[in-house]
Amino acid sequence: MKITVSTHKLSGYGATLRTAKRLTEQAVKVVNRAVPGRMPDVEVTLTTERGMAELSAAADLALAGSADRHATRRAANDGKHTAREAMARAVPRPDGSVLVLVIADKHPTEAEFAITLVHELVHAMQFSRTGVIERIIRDTRAGLGIERQSPRHAREHLRLLRQEEHEAMGHEYLANQVVPAAAA
Repeated sequence: MKITVSTHKLSGYGATLRTAKRLTEQAVKVVNRAVPGRMPDVEVTLTTERGMAELSAAADLALAGSADRHATRRAANDGKHTAREAMARAVPRPDGSVLVLVIADKHPTEAEFAITLVHELVHAMQFSRTGVIERIIRDTRAGLGIERQSPRHAREHLRLLRQEEHEAMGHEYLANQVVPAAAA
């Protein structure tokens, strides 16, 4: 498992990047021990809200395997919506690795960053489970209008997504092992 931490369109955040590297190394060890599954290669990218929208759209298009204008426009709109609503996002990649996008400005303290990072790393572990990547690809392709998904598959995806989100939120207490003040 290879872990990389970088920035995208974020200048003047050298200290934040160093802190993120340190916390990411610790969080990966903690999550790898506590959560069932296999930790894939992970790239954590600290970015801005606009940068998250761009990278999220590019990751969705790469995962769906499409580049037509309609899908590109829809991916860009979905990326903007996600960036406004979320603090971070984990996206599986076609090569089996995971891209974790974190909006740096929405995490003013190490504790908040650690909680978010643990949450997203739990999602990365979930991606290694049987059938999860295929389901996410199917839903992404349906969301971008590339191919239709049956209503039964869409309901199943939403049910499993809620279940996975509940599991990730249930493991946020692990952030306390990364930064002692995180779970307070």
